[in-house]
Amino acid sequence: MIRTNQHGVVTEVTIDRPERRNALDHDAVDGLLSALDHARSVGSRVLVLTGTAGHFCSGADLTTVEDDRFIEALHRLLDGLRTAPFVSIAAIDGVALGAGVQLAVASDLRVSTAGATFGIPAAKLGLMTDQWTLQRLIGFVGQGVARAMCLAAETYSGQQAFELGFVQRISSPGDLVADAMAWAELIGALAPLTVAGFKVGLNEAEVVGEWSTTYRHAFDAAWSSADLQEGLAAFRDRRPPEFRGM
Repeated sequence: MIRTNQHGVVTEVTIDRPERRNALDHDAVDGLLSALDHARSVGSRVLVLTGTAGHFCSGADLTTVEDDRFIEALHRLLDGLRTAPFVSIAAIDGVALGAGVQLAVASDLRVSTAGATFGIPAAKLGLMTDQWTLQRLIGFVGQGVARAMCLAAETYSGQQAFELGFVQRISSPGDLVADAMAWAELIGALAPLTVAGFKVGLNEAEVVGEWSTTYRHAFDAAWSSADLQEGLAAFRDRRPPEFRGM
């Protein structure tokens, strides 16, 4: 499910659910939270997060995940990546959709293949992401791209994400993890207190606050809607959804 390997001061974490393109279910999120705890406990300076079988993460596993406990655990995971005392690098190939984009957004740095796909298809399903994701995404790619991703469910390639500045390094599929690990080794050799201090300062410079009351109302309405049930049913039946705004 979640594989963790330690390489000196670098922790390598792999989402290993190839049958679901590494979609996150309850166990996967719990495993990633445990991996974060492990990295902290052994004094890691860098964590590299990737997926197996040619994909990063296809989002939440909609065949099993529909409850508040998953949403709360995912939020703890994203906040844990953002606030961890070590640098996190997302190594991305294949798809990074929905919760996969959220993992990438929560990470400090991103290495991607040119052909990777980034997208937030929530509007195709009738659900919503947390407001924190939108705030940090806007900081990385700007309002225009964030609006296209969320309001029009547009996707962007790894090459486009690199040109936008969201991805910092481009790699080939065969070299992706090795390149991310090599970068992690270089970062791990830097002064750890300086790097950790800069991370605190960079995080504090972000415009990332608590959920507004109006967004929370919209979020709760979407997650309790008949449209969400229709979106999930359409997803399972592999048909276009028929949304009614209810």
